[in-house]
Amino acid sequence: MDRRLLLKHAALGLSFLTRFSYAQGRKEPRKRSVLLIITDQQFADAMSCRIGKKYINTPAMDSLAAGGILYSRAYCANPVCVPSRAAMFTGHYPPETGVLSHAVKKLDYRRFPSMGTIFRNAGYNTGYVGKWHVPIPINDLGASGFEFVENIRFNGADPRVLPSVTKFLKQKRDKPFLLVASFNNPHNICEWARGARGRRLPDGRVGTPPAMNLCPPLRANHLAPKNETDTMTLLRRSYHASRTFPVGAFGEKEWREYIWAYYRMVESVDRRIGQVLDVLRESGQEDNTVVVFTSDHGDCQGAHKWNQKTVFYDESARVPLIVAHKRWTSPRVSARLVNTGVDLLPTLCDYAGIPKPRRLPGLSLKADEGKSSREYIVCQNQFLQGAKVGGRSPKPTGRMVRSDRFKYCLYSEGKRRESLVDMKEDPGEMVNQAGNPEFRGVLRRLRAFLREFAERHEDTVALRMLTHVEASDDRKDGESGGRHP
Repeated sequence: MDRRLLLKHAALGLSFLTRFSYAQGRKEPRKRSVLLIITDQQFADAMSCRIGKKYINTPAMDSLAAGGILYSRAYCANPVCVPSRAAMFTGHYPPETGVLSHAVKKLDYRRFPSMGTIFRNAGYNTGYVGKWHVPIPINDLGASGFEFVENIRFNGADPRVLPSVTKFLKQKRDKPFLLVASFNNPHNICEWARGARGRRLPDGRVGTPPAMNLCPPLRANHLAPKNETDTMTLLRRSYHASRTFPVGAFGEKEWREYIWAYYRMVESVDRRIGQVLDVLRESGQEDNTVVVFTSDHGDCQGAHKWNQKTVFYDESARVPLIVAHKRWTSPRVSARLVNTGVDLLPTLCDYAGIPKPRRLPGLSLKADEGKSSREYIVCQNQFLQGAKVGGRSPKPTGRMVRSDRFKYCLYSEGKRRESLVDMKEDPGEMVNQAGNPEFRGVLRRLRAFLREFAERHEDTVALRMLTHVEASDDRKDGESGGRHP
């Protein structure tokens, strides 16, 4: 046989044997475990890695940020617990699931499978510990997908989270895991504002505030915005008059004490997060586990004289988001626009190495390059908790569009329903530019973004809201002969 032909046949045989041997001995790539840590009502910047240690110290959160990617422009899908969590655990927008407020008691988990179900079907051990607050029966394995469920409480969950996490992580397993550790704090600030300062709070005491001059200062954006929509002005009056948001009579002292207490609650939950991370490390499973930290929504802390959540101001709608692993993430701060309601689940699937369900509208952050891969994100809200003002309780619905530079908000009630803020020049959201002729082109572009979103996701409420303001514009144009003031 020709020597060259002999060598060719030998090479082909070696190649076949190599491929055959690999096929016989290879294993599927090892799937990664996921630890998802959630706090409740934590503003994105309420960490010492964001604002320094003068008034707050959060070493556990800081350690995650130091070893992972911190997303500085992550927004929740809806700045209220139930709709935000429903979005996070199904990966679908609130208008899709129909969960837009606390009033919804049931979510169609067959049509919108839970995170636990998706991971369990992919061969994962699934565990959930702590606050749930999603309209899916957590103890029904077929509904939630979580096999290990402990300490499911509304308030008072935090002291009991660590023992349950420890129990789960010490279990012998031959599968990767998804574990959610869901804490309640700093949600206790709601009880603090309602007068529970001298009593034991559901998740532990925070102490007595020091003298006012030693408390954190008022927020720089404490006052109401210039040219504020009449919708928000009316809602502030309505909410301040309610028992749920009893801060209408707060002066500087009360607001500064509020912020002090809020930071103590964040520090409290940070200590518990540190303990969870220690248990993960001691369990020997840290190397194959990606840790993701976030919150369901923020807290205004006196911004524009608001407390709690619901509103679209950044303090309420922007949340912490950190994805961390010492080998799989390159430490940095990313300015990518994120909607945690729809982007969290695809991201967890991607890092875990399991297929993303086809119908999920969100994007994975795993291939993050520090740049936004979308022009805008959209968030929703619905106001239901205010008291009567002038004989009626205002209950408008809202939509928020956040682009790279601007934030546009639209409401279903009021004479002046739109706000537009230049977030680069005005990060405190102190001036509404919606009525400024110089921003008319920007306003129309953000409206177009909202219309595009609404049509794609069948958000009929947003489409009706847009039709109203655009018809109002047409009437004004007609009255002025087409000339803009």
